Amino acid sequence: MSARIFSPAKTAMQSGKAKTGHWVLEFDPEMRKKIDPLMGYTTSGDMRSQIRLTFDTREEAVAYAEKEGLAYRVEEPKESKRRQISYAENFRYDRRTPWTH
Repeated sequence: MSARIFSPAKTAMQSGKAKTGHWVLEFDPEMRKKIDPLMGYTTSGDMRSQIRLTFDTREEAVAYAEKEGLAYRVEEPKESKRRQISYAENFRYDRRTPWTH
């Protein structure tokens, strides 16, 4: 039984950083998912895949995993590279590509 500890990135539907900054411990799947032949739903008998524990810091998540004797891996968050864009850049006189309508 192994787990993954990570800090979630912001979703594509939000422009701010809400619901980021905390750490999540999720268990790796122990069995494959299968398709139910009657309804076509994806099912699994793995109950641990439904558990998602949140922690305030990375150290708390690691301490919990070690206390419970879980094999874990920590995935460090990737910093996003934000480009500063301004609307006025569209109307600069020394633009690389000419402004056309």
